[in-house]
Amino acid sequence: MAFITGQKPFNPDTIDNAVVGIAADVAKHDSGMHHHQKAQLLYAPSGCMSITLDNMQCVLPPTRAAWIPSGIDHCSIMRNVVAYRSVYFDPASFPQLPDKLKVVSVNGLLRELIERMAFWPWDMPNQEQQTLLALFWQELATAQVEQLTLPKPQDRRLQQWLSSLEQHNELLPTLNQAAKNIGASEKTISRIFSKETGMPYQAWRQQWRLMKAIELLAEKHQVSDVASELDFSSDSAFISFFRQHTGETPNKFIRETR
Repeated sequence: MAFITGQKPFNPDTIDNAVVGIAADVAKHDSGMHHHQKAQLLYAPSGCMSITLDNMQCVLPPTRAAWIPSGIDHCSIMRNVVAYRSVYFDPASFPQLPDKLKVVSVNGLLRELIERMAFWPWDMPNQEQQTLLALFWQELATAQVEQLTLPKPQDRRLQQWLSSLEQHNELLPTLNQAAKNIGASEKTISRIFSKETGMPYQAWRQQWRLMKAIELLAEKHQVSDVASELDFSSDSAFISFFRQHTGETPNKFIRETR
């Protein structure tokens, strides 16, 4: 195990082990786009991370983990203090590794397995590793896949506009206001979003609001503050929206992330 800091670079490919676990307490860190030959299981028992890939973004509250296959360019961002856990797997040692990105629910057993593997000594006897790994693979294979991803448009104008909103921490506007800001018709914007993300703008905006809400709630923001920041007409409207998309209330989600 390596307990690292957000400022200390770490390359798992330099470690000649089949499984490499690391742990860190990280605050306001941007890893930058990178990739490695080892596959990665990324998780935070406290705090919230967002991950950006080539054309997709996903959010990781403490109830979710991400599987990132070998060789995939990605960037991990922590905006507040995060208890970072990462476990890397050598594809040569595990030829049947999952080959697609996925975000999964983390139950109590999977959480404890990830925690143990993130902290285990790299020279742990192989027999003990194999016992834990067998249980880990079983739990990962049966974990519920969550749709906490957001495909990103490739149109240059939209990319620049979205990047500007993110840099200034601005709310994603309605379609009408977006059209005015971008200088294109509502029909054109919806057509581009539908073609490049599989969702019309309004549906994309709703998914964006959901992921932003999850991020804010995981960072311990009050429900009323999240509702206001994301421009819901009332707390009850936000609670209804959140329950519709996640199957639970914001307060229940907050309790699960503690």
